[in-house]
Amino acid sequence: MRQIRFGFGRTGHFPIWLVLACGLGFAAPVFAEPSASDWHVGGTLDVSYGLNFNFPENHQWRSKSTTPRVNELAPNVVMGYVRKDATELSRWGMEFGVQGGYDTDALVPPTIPGRDKPVDGADTLRHFSRANLSYLAPVGNGLTLTAGLFNSFIGYQSFYAKNNLNYTRSYLADNAPYFMFGAGATYPVNESWQVGLYVINGYSYLSHTNDQPSYGTQVQWKPTSQLTIIENLYYGPDQSRTAIEFWRFFSDSIVEWNRGPFTLAASYDIGTEKAAEQATQPRTFWTGGTLYGRWNVSGPWSVALRPEFYWDRNGRISGSEQLLKAITTTLEYKWTHPWQVALLRLEYRYDESSGVGGGFFKRGEISPGVLGQAKEQQLLLFSVVWSVDK
Repeated sequence: MRQIRFGFGRTGHFPIWLVLACGLGFAAPVFAEPSASDWHVGGTLDVSYGLNFNFPENHQWRSKSTTPRVNELAPNVVMGYVRKDATELSRWGMEFGVQGGYDTDALVPPTIPGRDKPVDGADTLRHFSRANLSYLAPVGNGLTLTAGLFNSFIGYQSFYAKNNLNYTRSYLADNAPYFMFGAGATYPVNESWQVGLYVINGYSYLSHTNDQPSYGTQVQWKPTSQLTIIENLYYGPDQSRTAIEFWRFFSDSIVEWNRGPFTLAASYDIGTEKAAEQATQPRTFWTGGTLYGRWNVSGPWSVALRPEFYWDRNGRISGSEQLLKAITTTLEYKWTHPWQVALLRLEYRYDESSGVGGGFFKRGEISPGVLGQAKEQQLLLFSVVWSVDK
């Protein structure tokens, strides 16, 4: 599941001075000598080859933001980072990371009048994976404060394939935030409950639609050691018109059960907002659900299964009015070293898209420069994900 954090409005440039001021203003520093294990350096290399049996001539996977290239060797992610954990002995923490690859391209939103406009320098800023400060305040059970660029608190799947049960991400994950810019606070009430509050610069952290902040909350409940239930909420203005009637409401619900070699999980999202830029200002709606199952068969071998659907009734999020359905199966071999992990994955995936704007690219043109589309596609993906953390 994704991670923590606060934000301060959608300005054209990230206010780095404000992030530093917030981080330094949370509390007085504790000058304890940090443990060597508090510091980590690492990185990830993610390469795949996706064989799409529709053989689209543009090598693109329509309606997909991560793993977007097919029928070619694709360096999807190259990432490196340094991190210091915030602990009771050394309460200040930080993260800084850089990244590249095809998966980072779609982090920059397209320009849509009245809705989306990339922040200045967005094509450069997409290459930062983390840039934040954190502080573990000595309040009750420990209040963690984080400010800057951080991992989104929304969603079950990570932007990085190494953290997920399958190689490809679901449509649910691709259409929710992977990263956020702002600030947040998380507090473990007791062993079973944890709450989080966030102030961020918007649903798409590289979008500059207005100068108002958005808000988020997270409630996490662990009724048993094997079961975790999470509810994430997002509420804020994501259009040039910022009246409350045009604010976006988004809910992300997650349930995960772990026992021995088995992991079962489910996630369900629902979102809505009025389209301020359209003459009739219709109420738009999108929703989706995903089931996850994984079994560690023996030693380094695991198998995973993921059925899913995603309905974008008005084409608000995916760009097309469509109902997407998919089922993904994954075979994994995991090689481990004290500070290295390599994942070799073979994945089969079937996708279907129906509706007015539905379809996937296929070989051939229906008119000059316009590729044909098919309702279905089948993919066979080979991937290698190598990661280091030391």
